[in-house]
Amino acid sequence: MRPTTGLRGKPGQVLAALAAVTLAFGSAGCSSHGQAQGGGGRGRDKGPPQVGFAVVQPTTVPLETVLAGRVSALRNAEVRPQVAGVIQRRLFTEGAVVRKGQPLYQIDPSIYRAAAAQASANLASAQANLAANQVKAARYRPLAAAQAVSQQEYTDAAAAARVAQASVMQNRAALNTARINLRFTTVPAPISGRIGRSLFTEGALVTTNQTDPLATIAVLDPIYVDIQQSAADLLRLRRQLAGGGAAPLRTEVRLQLDDGSEYGFVGTVEFSEITVDPATGTVTLRARFPNPQGLLLPGMFVRARFAQAADPNAYLVPQVAVTRDPLGNAQVYLVGPGNRAVLRPVTATRTLGEDWVVTAGLNPGDKVITQGLGKVKPNQPVRPVPETTPQRPGVRSGGRGGAGGQGGGGQGAAQGAASEGSGHGGHHGGAGGATGKAGAG
Repeated sequence: MRPTTGLRGKPGQVLAALAAVTLAFGSAGCSSHGQAQGGGGRGRDKGPPQVGFAVVQPTTVPLETVLAGRVSALRNAEVRPQVAGVIQRRLFTEGAVVRKGQPLYQIDPSIYRAAAAQASANLASAQANLAANQVKAARYRPLAAAQAVSQQEYTDAAAAARVAQASVMQNRAALNTARINLRFTTVPAPISGRIGRSLFTEGALVTTNQTDPLATIAVLDPIYVDIQQSAADLLRLRRQLAGGGAAPLRTEVRLQLDDGSEYGFVGTVEFSEITVDPATGTVTLRARFPNPQGLLLPGMFVRARFAQAADPNAYLVPQVAVTRDPLGNAQVYLVGPGNRAVLRPVTATRTLGEDWVVTAGLNPGDKVITQGLGKVKPNQPVRPVPETTPQRPGVRSGGRGGAGGQGGGGQGAAQGAASEGSGHGGHHGGAGGATGKAGAG
């Protein structure tokens, strides 16, 4: 009886307790009502997932190949001495561009100058002897006719004149040889190009049959790249071309340098070697490139990317659309009959930019699913839209997203349900708050 007496004695505490109980029950009821309505909103909006698709058509795709290659000079010439002697001077700057005929080395010419002088003197002596014998033969001719001298004496005089004539010619040739050797003491550039380092210095004795050249000159612009392609790949390509499965192209080559950068000029394949290297089983393809900046140097390793032919019936499929099964086989989802997702295996051979090159498994006009793949299962109904339509996560074209979906103008169903639940909860919470305030008042 004391508790009753105590409550009656404190009417303010009784009213406060009743208001608190009423507020608690009202909030719980409103929360349950809002959750039920929100769940009902999600349940009403549940339907086929929306997916984006791309219609694929066959297109001509270059059959690109990446092969290793080595840079080689367009022309390469060794500078070698034509006469033996001691090098007096080097007349060029190592690494510079030289012109054909430009003097490069000076060999001691003293011996060859003396030889030329001796040959000149021998020629003069032979010419004097020729003149004397010619005069004698001319004098003997009328005497022999008058039988003042014997015929044999005239014959000997005429023969001596002819021998003297041959001696003159011989000595003249010797003089020309001596002059050529003297001229060869200045070693010229055999071609125009960039010269490398000198392998011999001043004071070195050089000979005509030595093993090493004095220097090397190379033509670097334009320049060659020798590409090694396996004979099996080349045979397969030629069979594909013969069977009509590929179309030949004018072969343009692009290079990737050893540091990973792309070379800025495009080259063309000039010829294919007529034999297969028996040691490596490869065929050499030679490409020609502009090299105005001198970036490509002989012996440099490069990677050559080029297309020898084109596949006219390939499909370009975005990489995000191609998935792999547990065995690693490529597959794509298509929008099938009745707007159902169809899983189809394909043959994806390589990438080209941001696309896979698919050579088998697709037909013209197939709708490949490219967006929303995480929500798709085989034979599942889907709601397809073109992938070019701007989409945001959760968009449901034409769907009802609860109160939030209608009022939000294109927000997701889950967001609509959440908005609807929040709206009802806020409304009832506000009412409960008002009740509490009234009770407190």
